[in-house]
Amino acid sequence: MSTLQISLAMVGGLVLAGVVAHSAWSTRKNLPKQASPKPVPEPESAPAQEPTLGQAPDALAERTEPSFDTDASFDADASLAALTQLTAPEKKPGLDALIDAIASVALESAISGEAALAAMPSTRRVGSKPFAIEGLNALSSEWEFPAAGQRYSAFQCGVQLANRTGALNQIEYSEFVIKTQTFADAIGGEVEFAEMQGEVARARELDQFASTHDAQLGFSLRAVHAAWSPGYVQQSAASLGFVAGAVPGRMVLPGTQPGQAPILGLHFDSQAAMAEDPEQTALRELTLSLDVPQVLRSEQPFVRMCELALALAASMDGVITDDKGSRIRPEAMEVIHADLEKLYDMLDERELSAGSVLSRRLFS
Repeated sequence: MSTLQISLAMVGGLVLAGVVAHSAWSTRKNLPKQASPKPVPEPESAPAQEPTLGQAPDALAERTEPSFDTDASFDADASLAALTQLTAPEKKPGLDALIDAIASVALESAISGEAALAAMPSTRRVGSKPFAIEGLNALSSEWEFPAAGQRYSAFQCGVQLANRTGALNQIEYSEFVIKTQTFADAIGGEVEFAEMQGEVARARELDQFASTHDAQLGFSLRAVHAAWSPGYVQQSAASLGFVAGAVPGRMVLPGTQPGQAPILGLHFDSQAAMAEDPEQTALRELTLSLDVPQVLRSEQPFVRMCELALALAASMDGVITDDKGSRIRPEAMEVIHADLEKLYDMLDERELSAGSVLSRRLFS
C-alpha cells in the first residue's frame, strides 16, 4: 500500500470518527433532561470502645432504666389531642340560605336517625346541583346530617342555587320539590316550600354574580432548549414544595390549613407520565394553575404562583408564557395582582370570601 493510500485511509477514519462523535453529541443534547439521582447518606459509625479491667463499657455505665417520669418531654395529653384532631371526621358544610333554596319539614314528634336514614333518597343531586337533608338534633339543638342513635325534632332539605354548571332552573326546582315531598311523606312531616319563581330568579342573580367574579388563572412554562423528562419535572417541582396529585401528570402545592383546597396545581401530559419508559419521554411544556375562589386570600396564592413560576423557569431553563404563547413579563404580573385584589374585595362584600366553604361550594 502506497503512502498516499495510507494517508487517505487515515483521513477517512478521522472523518468517520468525527461524524460518529457529532451524531452521539447531538443525540445526547436532544435527550430530555433527567432527574438527578438522590445521594444515599452513609451511616455514621461510632468509634469502638474496648472495655478495660475494672471499668464497665460506656453503654452499660450510661444505661437508663425505663420509668413513668411525669417530667419527660413526651406530653400524652397533647399527643392525644393531636391524634383526635387528625382522626375526627370532617364536619360537612351545612345548608345556607345565601346559596341554597331551603324547604322546612315540621314534625309532630321527634323521630330516630334510623327512620330518617331509611327515608333518604338514593341520590344527593337534583339535576346538576347538590341536594342535602339536615336534621335538628333534639339533644344538641344543632343542624346536622342525620345519624343513627340520634333523635331529630325537625328537618330541612336544600338544593344549591348555582354552581359552575349554571343556575337552578324550573325543572330542577320541580325535581327538588318531588324529592323533598317524598322524604317528608316517609317520615310523617309537613313541608313548606318557597315560591318557585322567586327561587329561580334568586338562582339566576347568584349565577350572574358568580360568572362575572370567577377567575381561574394559568401560566405555561415552555422549555427553551432541551426538553424535560417527567422525572425531571417532578423533582424540580418537589424541591419547591409540590407533591404528587391524585392523577398522573398532576402535582399540587398543599394549603397550610387542613381541609383547604390546594393553593396551586401543576400539570403536564398525563400520557407521558404513564408511558412505559417515562424518562425517555420529552416534555416541552407544563402549566401552573390557580383556582382563585377556591383558595384563601391569606395564602397569597398569586404571589406564590409568580414566585414559583420564576423559580421553575430559572432552574429548568424555561420561559413563562400565557395560553397563546406570549411571554409574560413581571410588569404584567403586577397588573393581574392588582385586579385580583379588587376581585377579593367584591367576594368579601358578598360574604363569599375566596377559600370559604360557601365560595368553594358555589365555584365548583
